[in-house]
Amino acid sequence: MGNLRTLQILEQVLGKSKHNSHTGEVGFHCPFCKHHKRKFNIHIETEKWQCWVCSAKGRTIASLFRKLKVSQDIMSRLAKIIGKTISSSTTKTYDDLSLPLEYIPLYLANKKSPEYKNAMHYLIGRGISGRDILRHSIGYCESGRYGGMIIIPSYDCDGNLNFFTGRSYYEDANYKHNNPRVSKDIIGFDLFVNWNEPITIVEGAFDALAVRNNSIPLFGKLMLDNLKAKILKNKVSRINIALDSDAIGHSLKIAEYFMSLDKEVHIVELGDQDPSEMGHDKFQDLLNDSKPLTFEKIMEYKFICK
Repeated sequence: MGNLRTLQILEQVLGKSKHNSHTGEVGFHCPFCKHHKRKFNIHIETEKWQCWVCSAKGRTIASLFRKLKVSQDIMSRLAKIIGKTISSSTTKTYDDLSLPLEYIPLYLANKKSPEYKNAMHYLIGRGISGRDILRHSIGYCESGRYGGMIIIPSYDCDGNLNFFTGRSYYEDANYKHNNPRVSKDIIGFDLFVNWNEPITIVEGAFDALAVRNNSIPLFGKLMLDNLKAKILKNKVSRINIALDSDAIGHSLKIAEYFMSLDKEVHIVELGDQDPSEMGHDKFQDLLNDSKPLTFEKIMEYKFICK
């Protein structure tokens, strides 16, 4: 009965639907890109939604309705159907961040394009799989400020874009990295984090893709306030720190902070390779070999670093 009522309110907002009996999803015309085919899928049971054309996605119907700025009446009816208290306030826009106008999702690209072939050649060389490309909506730009670059988006838990990273797929490029000028005080790849499981902190998006399981990129070496707060709020029991070896000082600061709050912390000793260079299997071996950090071990690290 609840599923039927959910479908009815979805159709009131999005229009007529088409049910896929194989996946359990319901297809609509996308309210964001307005594609002529029903490529906007919502799973009634899990509430997850995604457009396979423009890559808009999210975890809850409430987050979708907030994005669409539906009326308070509709939000109240949805709350009764799903049995939860929800807010009608709009979600964060992260300074109105959007993907570059020239961004092309790789799974929708012209496979005959030389730029597409160059982008794919680079990604395959870095161990990025087709599953990674689909899951993270990895794309590229052929022109513009990010021309010749791979684009890896990051989304928050509601499916809002909160950051993206640009990396040239030409090794002789003058600028290999180009990121948007917005705050990094976000949770990288939050959409895919299971906060009931151990998390692994890494520096960059390619490192997170190599680690795969519950990995959070800092997009740098500093852990900022929002990520610290979310780890504490969700009572994460174990934190793996896998920053590059030259960032041991930053790793120790993160470790001491969480150890002072009785968290289990592991520092993964990477040597002279980062996770993206060594690949998933080698990283997993190092992670499995890591031991819970002690304050005595921290002092040993500090002595070595002097």
